[in-house]
Amino acid sequence: MTAGDWLTILPPVVALAIAVWTRNVYIALGIAIWLSETLVSSFNPALGLTGGIERAVSVFGDAGNTRILLFCLIIGAMIEYMRRSGGISGMVDWLIRSGAARTRRRAGTVTALTGTIIFVETNISLLATGIMGRPLFDRLKMSRERLAYLIDSTSAPVSVIILLNGWGAYVLALISGYGFDNPLQILIGTIPFNFYAVLTLIGVYLTVFTDRTIGPLKTREAEVQETGGAEPGEAEAPGRAMDMGLPVAVLVLGALGFMAWTGGGNLLQGSGSKSILWAICIATAVAGILLWRSGREEKGSLIQTGFKGMGELLPAVTVIFLAIVLGASLKALGTGEVLGSLAAGFPLAWALPAIIFIVAGLTSFTTGTSWGTYGILVPVAIPLALGAGVPPSLALAAVLGGGVFGDHCSPISDTSIIASLAAECELIEHVRTQLPYALITGAGAVMLYLVAGLVTA
Repeated sequence: MTAGDWLTILPPVVALAIAVWTRNVYIALGIAIWLSETLVSSFNPALGLTGGIERAVSVFGDAGNTRILLFCLIIGAMIEYMRRSGGISGMVDWLIRSGAARTRRRAGTVTALTGTIIFVETNISLLATGIMGRPLFDRLKMSRERLAYLIDSTSAPVSVIILLNGWGAYVLALISGYGFDNPLQILIGTIPFNFYAVLTLIGVYLTVFTDRTIGPLKTREAEVQETGGAEPGEAEAPGRAMDMGLPVAVLVLGALGFMAWTGGGNLLQGSGSKSILWAICIATAVAGILLWRSGREEKGSLIQTGFKGMGELLPAVTVIFLAIVLGASLKALGTGEVLGSLAAGFPLAWALPAIIFIVAGLTSFTTGTSWGTYGILVPVAIPLALGAGVPPSLALAAVLGGGVFGDHCSPISDTSIIASLAAECELIEHVRTQLPYALITGAGAVMLYLVAGLVTA
């Protein structure tokens, strides 16, 4: 690699260092964007500043980005409506009274199962499960960081294994141009080879069933047991569980229905960003109507309440926005291509799946996006696999799993940001407490990819 190539990796590294040092993600992302744009503009810092502003404006030129940002704002109104109506506290009371979440193990199981079942879209899984889990974990003196780990480590791993969602459609589109007789068969073939996702889910359920944690999360759990943990929000008398259950059901089923509709009856062909935005608008309207009917809201204040909920999510949405801007800037800089080229020059074919997994993890870690990683590395990994005689499903699985692995380790990842938002814990604390689990699982995946490479070589 040349000195110029190494410079393309500098902005995300700087972002990560500043985020860890200052615990201020806004400053870290802002400086990284400026630095990336400065490199794009041939080391001109003034053009780096103006380029960063224009890059931010260009984010809204992508309808998918705009829909995601709107979704994350509007769901704030839905959460506030459900809280004011007593639906969230009512759902928690019902789960405890029914015995489904009376103990720590049962509460963890309910949360993990919910995150597993909602595989249609990661943001829906994270936010719906986080909404339900927060008061449940608080009542049982379980840490918000533990909740963030459970929802983050079920949403993307399940989505990248089941693939009956926008993830599957996206990856299918990426591999359709390589002359495969049946690209869908290649995609389905990744399931048994997606070692990181499978091991992560095993780790989640082991944590739940044994009620044991490790590393910084263990320390945090002990602190919560001693101090009582997170302070609950404004107290609301328990309402009906339906006041939460119905809007969440509308959100999940609506997203599924709209994906089938936009895909002409095929979920894999549907538009994930359109589906979740349309579904959240309808679900929020349902939550608002239920609040109005409950009689708990002052006359004429429903819209104001909705804006209050949106306002509470504005800081988190700003982080997501800045992460999207940085990802776009790094793409223009060529960071992903540089990382991808590292795997291309490796001479040992049997080690290629493990190398692809590591490079995908580094790319996702430094750019903060698994989807962006797939767009960059799938066009590199498939030709490499075909040329080296590696099964394409194995190479593709390494890219998919590596992207999720990098996301789980990165404080600039969209899923890390949304998981901490959904659990209402600090982003850096979520990444710090989840990191040992991700690293252990990632090391296991590397070993399995080495074995798979030797077996299939």
